[in-house]
Amino acid sequence: MTLQVLQFGATGQLAREVLARQDRNVAVKALSRADVDLADPAAVARAIAAEPQVDLVLNAAAYTAVDRAESEPEAAYAVNARAPEAMARACQARGVPLVQVSTDMVFSGAGAGAYVEEDPVGPLHVYGASKLAGEEAVLAYCDRASVMRVSWLFSAYGSNFLHLMLRLANTQPVLKVVDDQRARPTAAGDVAAFILSQAARLARAPAGASEWGRLHVVNSGCATRVEMARAIFALAWPDRPAPAIEPVPTSAFPTPARRALNAELDASRLARVFGLQLRPWQEALEDVIAEMQPQLAPA
Repeated sequence: MTLQVLQFGATGQLAREVLARQDRNVAVKALSRADVDLADPAAVARAIAAEPQVDLVLNAAAYTAVDRAESEPEAAYAVNARAPEAMARACQARGVPLVQVSTDMVFSGAGAGAYVEEDPVGPLHVYGASKLAGEEAVLAYCDRASVMRVSWLFSAYGSNFLHLMLRLANTQPVLKVVDDQRARPTAAGDVAAFILSQAARLARAPAGASEWGRLHVVNSGCATRVEMARAIFALAWPDRPAPAIEPVPTSAFPTPARRALNAELDASRLARVFGLQLRPWQEALEDVIAEMQPQLAPA
């Protein structure tokens, strides 16, 4: 029997990758914001209660405008905290599990090493605080919930660092790129593939099982933004001179929301619980850029 996943979100990087990877074993029904107003908790709950068959709920929707959230905290908390709480309550009432996608931005970045799931949090901005509130609500109100934190997502779709670098390189002779932020760049497609590969296991897992709780789902290997930028150009334009990159500190780009310098997530719990680790980010980046080749011709 085909497992039925109800997904909130239809156009974001992760949501699109999940939809692209569904198969005869796992079918995904995606609800866009036109289908469900995420700022309306009652509408969110009704969407889950009304679905004829659902084995797993995946929340791949979020308010992701990190800087704008500083001036729109109500909007950020409505989508990132209150909507997940409504999902958790509705999932608990219906007896189905919930996967909530979260972020490395729940951490302050002050730690020296990679963050494990149990490390103290300390978001630096409204966006991170709203995502943390969503994590806490999901785990409080649904006893079969997994909070999957991701980091520096990239894909062939949407707005991300990969697309930003390629766009700027066509208009600027020198790119200023921060060299004091580090994390584990992660392919949205690899996260989507992991979720779908584990959907049946999650649908069966009882409350209290090791699958539930917080989980860091990131590709292997750490990089700075400068290192990632250089890898992008080496793969995207192998026969074209790479643009000049000028490493600069984060302070060179003042933003309303402060950025954490260390956003590296430790994924050892992923290996312990699920017996696997995601491939190196460089391999994932190579595949994504290969997928994008038709649109990579220099301007």
